[in-house]
Amino acid sequence: MPADDKDYGVWNYHPDLPLEDPSIFAKGTNARHIAGWLRRNWLALSERMILLILAVIAYAFFYPALEVAQSFAMGWVIQTYLVNLGFVMAIAGGLHWYFYMRKGQGKTLKFDGRDQAKGNRAFLFSDQVKDNMFWTLTSGVAQLTAFQVVTMWLMANGYVPVITLASNPVWFVLWIVLLPVWSAFHFYWVHRLLHVPFFYTRYHALHHRNINIGPWSGFSMHPVEHLIYLSSLCVHWVVASHPIHLIFHVLYQGPGAAMTHTGYEDLLIKDKRSLALGTFYHTLHHRYFECNYGNQEMPWDRWFGTFHDGSEEGTTETRARKKKMYS
Repeated sequence: MPADDKDYGVWNYHPDLPLEDPSIFAKGTNARHIAGWLRRNWLALSERMILLILAVIAYAFFYPALEVAQSFAMGWVIQTYLVNLGFVMAIAGGLHWYFYMRKGQGKTLKFDGRDQAKGNRAFLFSDQVKDNMFWTLTSGVAQLTAFQVVTMWLMANGYVPVITLASNPVWFVLWIVLLPVWSAFHFYWVHRLLHVPFFYTRYHALHHRNINIGPWSGFSMHPVEHLIYLSSLCVHWVVASHPIHLIFHVLYQGPGAAMTHTGYEDLLIKDKRSLALGTFYHTLHHRYFECNYGNQEMPWDRWFGTFHDGSEEGTTETRARKKKMYS
């Protein structure tokens, strides 16, 4: 049973505690563990496989060809923006419709039993979802597109290394697998920066108004935080990539944030867990703030003493650390 929490009430649901370490690094070079990690993430229906498939389709049919990006022009820039807008609206909006409007799963596997906030002046329009949609669809989509457009221009003009599947098949596949690992590395360290009081109070607090997260909250950030968060995409300025790598990374950072902030652990189809979505790991961060800055892809929180395993002891340690930080 969930343990009582004095501040926010009991959890509606949580996985078995304490949380285990599912990262690829959990057992060093153990081949069986690494094979299991690859199978779960890349050889089965998963968030990243869905995003990769969408990236390939979008590269072939929706985004402008790299050749037209040699000079900045309104046509292909607007096309890129509209595709990104469509993906964000479809994924965040679709998840919100299914889980929170249609209530297709009720509260089964929902971490926080409460509904999204309404009548709360902490949010624009006194509405959590409208607030989240505003920041996501304005600053979020615009900056996501800006990073993508600049990177496409650099690729098209040969200012950064570009590969093809034919020219370097091993690196092409390996870089796809490593991109979420890079994203997790980057996210942990910029997230720690955003929790420095100077940055937190001015910028990151906007995202943290979402204690009870939902799909639209994932990419809802202050414009300065969007700039810092999306700088992860600059890796393509130095690491040899193909446009599919860039598109996959764009979808992972933008629309993918809606999937990890769904507020539910899994999507059920005919009462069977069919797609892993949000994680209790990050949900703990939104409730207790000074813990679990990264994600389960990298064990940084465990290594640097900022891990909350979901237990009452973990909550006590996190609150003590928070008190020390802001005293």
